[in-house]
Amino acid sequence: MFLPQHVHLTPAMRSVLQGMARATYPPIHSLTAGEARAAYERGANVLELPKARLARVEDFTIPARDGGALPARLYAPAGAPLPVLLYFHGGGYTVGSIATHDVVCRELSRLSGCAVVSVDYRLAPEHPFPAAVHDAWDATWWLARHAGEVGLDGRRLAVGGDSAGGTLAAVCAIMARDAGLPLALQVLFYPGTAPAREAPSHERHGRGLVLDQDHIDWFFDQYIPLKQRTDWRFAPLLADELEGVAPAWIGLAEYDPVVDDGLAYADKLRASGVTVDLEIYRGVTHEFIKMGRAVREARQAHADAARAIARALETPDP
Repeated sequence: MFLPQHVHLTPAMRSVLQGMARATYPPIHSLTAGEARAAYERGANVLELPKARLARVEDFTIPARDGGALPARLYAPAGAPLPVLLYFHGGGYTVGSIATHDVVCRELSRLSGCAVVSVDYRLAPEHPFPAAVHDAWDATWWLARHAGEVGLDGRRLAVGGDSAGGTLAAVCAIMARDAGLPLALQVLFYPGTAPAREAPSHERHGRGLVLDQDHIDWFFDQYIPLKQRTDWRFAPLLADELEGVAPAWIGLAEYDPVVDDGLAYADKLRASGVTVDLEIYRGVTHEFIKMGRAVREARQAHADAARAIARALETPDP
């Protein structure tokens, strides 16, 4: 395993990368979309914590604008109507599912005391941009108005996600502001926010650290044509105005190609008067929040995000 001189991973993170290097699986960017999804599903839970037992874990569907039905899973630590985090999984808009992010959602629910609803938005290349955005927004709008149908309190609503799912959450926060839909918080784990690999961190951390430059290019190519990549719904860093969007909790990995893009988005939010709670987890890489069994920083990130969720979604004064 080759690592640049400037990379100082935690011992646990280094051990994870060494294990990945020994496995010699073909890289995702060398596979078809179907093969990549199957490979990601097989490995998604290898380093996860044991599944937390919760009072409610229920599957249901959310209607999409084209008449389709989006699979969703509800996690709740209690049966009473609870405030809710709507969660969008990562995977470059091409891989990932409710199943691959089951443990993360369970942990956020368990630690925050709030409900979590995870959504299977439709994936590229079969459903290219802006399909994932449409699905994410349809789920947000529906949950805000129909949460009571699944025993939740839609008046206290946050959005969140990791990687591409974090991008979708950021986009939904902007759309919610424009629609007059109040959100309590946006929870963004290492989101993609820029239209291209131009920030210095893409060069510094783009080889051998889980998310390679070739992976990013492959995901982008599956999802969106080059001519559309200046659309802010793909790259929220390009949004004209961020004033009035929901407060943000942003968790970034130190050794991640997209870390500079995440920092730039945090700076733009703050410059727009948005409250931002920013955490940078040292010595770890992209995808680390799904490594809770091996990487202490994953467990810390779960706890930090859950604390922010609980604080933002607290019961309002009568």
